[in-house]
Amino acid sequence: MSAIVLLASLLFPPVDEVRIIFLGDSITRGVRAGVKENETFASLVQAALRNEKVTAVVTNRGIGGERTDQAIERFGRDIVAAKPHVVCIMYGHNDSHVDRGQKKERITLEDYEKNLRQMVLLLRKAGIKPVLMTPPCYDRKARQGGLPDENPNVRLEKCAAACSKLAKELKVPLIDHWARWRKQGERTEDVTGWTTDGYHANPRGHEVMTEVILPVLRKVLKEVR
Repeated sequence: MSAIVLLASLLFPPVDEVRIIFLGDSITRGVRAGVKENETFASLVQAALRNEKVTAVVTNRGIGGERTDQAIERFGRDIVAAKPHVVCIMYGHNDSHVDRGQKKERITLEDYEKNLRQMVLLLRKAGIKPVLMTPPCYDRKARQGGLPDENPNVRLEKCAAACSKLAKELKVPLIDHWARWRKQGERTEDVTGWTTDGYHANPRGHEVMTEVILPVLRKVLKEVR
């Protein structure tokens, strides 16, 4: 490709190109022992859309350990400034986590919902289409430092419910990973086969998340292209 053609492609991207950002924590980032970059749901979504002749550029903005309040701090420079068409937001695991020696979540449920709401409003103000995603559940055997006798889904479920409620209130498209993962297996929350450690998705888990994402995202893209 000549320098002139390359410059033109950068200055004048194809009119049907859609820029999609996935924003979240390590669940979104995906890459970990046993999961390669091209096996994450962000990569799988891009591949699927391109196979459908959609010129999609999918960017993964997941950061391990991140909470919604931390996402707000980088929202302008990392998300809005990139000028995407669509941003899919998924948080909950770190917000609802209870650390060893503590009895309360890192982020209150009220602040979690407030932060999601702020992200949606910031995107709409910038002319960007927001999509909310509920977090996938933990496996039923999972535990966490602060509450060794309580499954973390007890608190994470409240985040999933708040996310769903907010999507309905603000009329934001919802991708419901929580509902899909809760249905897995003969026993509720039996998602060991989809994870590397009881909640981070393995390659099969990312495939399942992709299956949940694509139907909603296809509808959203019809509105932005």
